[in-house]
This record gives sequence, structure tokens and C-alpha cells, in this order.
Amino acid sequence: MMTTMKAVVMHEAGGPEVLKIESRAIPTSQSGEVLIQVKAFGLNRSELFTRQGHSPGVKLPRVLGIEAVGLVEEAPGGEFHKGDIVVTAMGGMGRQFDGGYAEYTSVPATQVQVVKTELAWDILGAIPEMLQTAWGSLFKSLRLEKGERVLIRGGTTSVGLAAAAIAKGHGALVAATTRNPGRDGLLRASGADHVFIDTGSIVEEVRKVFPEGVDKVLELVGTTTLKDSLRCAKQRGIVCMTGIVGNKWSFDDFAPMEAIPTAVSLTTYAGESEDFMRTPLQGLVENIAAGTLHVQLGRTFHLDEIVEAHRCMEENKAGGKIVVLT
Repeated sequence: MMTTMKAVVMHEAGGPEVLKIESRAIPTSQSGEVLIQVKAFGLNRSELFTRQGHSPGVKLPRVLGIEAVGLVEEAPGGEFHKGDIVVTAMGGMGRQFDGGYAEYTSVPATQVQVVKTELAWDILGAIPEMLQTAWGSLFKSLRLEKGERVLIRGGTTSVGLAAAAIAKGHGALVAATTRNPGRDGLLRASGADHVFIDTGSIVEEVRKVFPEGVDKVLELVGTTTLKDSLRCAKQRGIVCMTGIVGNKWSFDDFAPMEAIPTAVSLTTYAGESEDFMRTPLQGLVENIAAGTLHVQLGRTFHLDEIVEAHRCMEENKAGGKIVVLT
């Protein structure tokens, strides 16, 4: 076995160019940890925010990456077998310890799932964070039930597309938004029954279709549209803020009595390693293989192209999940 690997190392905050390819020693795993030969990983906006310097708790230098898929190289505690196909996400990856932007990563065994699949690495690499976020938002925070009407604000994001497909498969009526009328077909192919063109204020259009409002709203844009999304929900409905693709973390001025309609509940979903472990990945992977759950891949890069991949993410040019192959 080799003793060194390629890794993407961040020494300082800044633009995509601060991500440097370096040769590093392959990590060693202790009992309770798993050394994974990384085959692919998806890019996430939380990594973009960290790279930009918005994660002050992250000590540099750091290998970013909150998820990875690959093969078990070793598991000293015996939790897994060498060669197992595994998926890991969250739990401090790329933040408290070095993450998935490398040819090998060592993570706690408690945040690793084995999957039995023949899916290609690019498809598998797209799913860990995306599916746990979509699944957790819909079923942990929104408590989505069959027959309910769910609005996905930010529908063309990778999580939004996955959430639409999962919600549709669960028997919900799905509405989704996009700022680009040309994405109508993409949203409908992913499970949307209704598509709203997002001008920043969609409540009037939503109420034309759903006069009483929708049962549930998955907010993936963030605070820039959250007040409007709250007004789209019916009384006793739930709005879950999960995403911040609008790149704005907080309100400049927030008056809860004014912003939150009577009897509408506001919650969030962040997703931790225990949420990832509760996500039924094996079943979802089988649905993907069967063609009943669509994963919208955007662009695929290789590890040496990490700067270009981050630039693509920052400019929202992917049209789906960005995956990096090692």
C-alpha cells in the first residue's frame, strides 16, 4: 500500500484558488475509525462558505469535504470488511477533522453506512449529503404525510430535485419553484406537479392554485424568501428552512409576530451524523438503480480540477449535483 495520497488542502480563506492539491501521508485509523479509499464526493455549499471564511471554528490548514463514498481500506475495530462499499457524511468531516477532498479519509465508524450497489461512483458520490438533507427535511422536520401538498422553494437545487422525487414517491402532491422558466421540464421530470416561477414573491400565485395554502414548505433559498414562504403555508402548516442558496444567513429586521402567520409553524433542518445514519440509504440506492428515484447530476470533475469545480458551484452553473472523482 502507498503511504502518500493527493489531498486538497486549504491554508487560508478566499476564492476557489486557495484550494491546493498537495501530497500528504495517508491517515492512520484507530479502533473505532474507518479508513476509506475515497472514490467520489459531492460538493456542498457549506464547504463554499468555509472556504470563504464563514466558518471561524474551522482550524487551518484543513482538508474540506463533509461527505465521501468509497471502499473500506481498513477498520481496526472490525466494524467493516476491507472492500465494503461505504458512504459517510457529517459528524465533523472537513471541519473538526480532515474530510473527503482526498484520496483517503479516516472517519468514526459510527458515521459510516455500507451500501450494496452497482451504481457508478459519480451517481453514488452525489447522494450522501443530498439525500440525507432531503429525507431529513421532509420526514424529520416537516413530518410529511401521504396526500399532503408540499412546496419546495429552490426546486432546482440538488436537494430540491431529490426532495421532489422522494416526496412524489411518498404520495405527496409536489409544487416547486425556479427563477428560470426553462427549468420547468426538469422540475416536472423530478416529480413536481406544479411549477412556480420565483420572482421573490410567489404567495399570490401559490394561493391561486392552493387557496388555503400548502401543508408543508421546504425552504432552500433562505432568509431572502422565507417571509414569503411562510405566507404560502396554510394554518397548522409547517415551513422548514434547510438551505441558504440565497447566501444570506440572517434577517436584517425580523418581527416574529409580523413575519410568522397565525398557526403556521417554522422549523429548521441542519442534519447531523445521527440523521445521516437514520437515512435509509440502501433503500434509496435501490430506488435509484430501479429508476424510481432520479438523481440530477450536474457536472463531474476530477480531484485535480477542484478549483474549477468550486468555481462552478459558486456561479450556480452545474444544473444539479457537482461530483468530484478521485
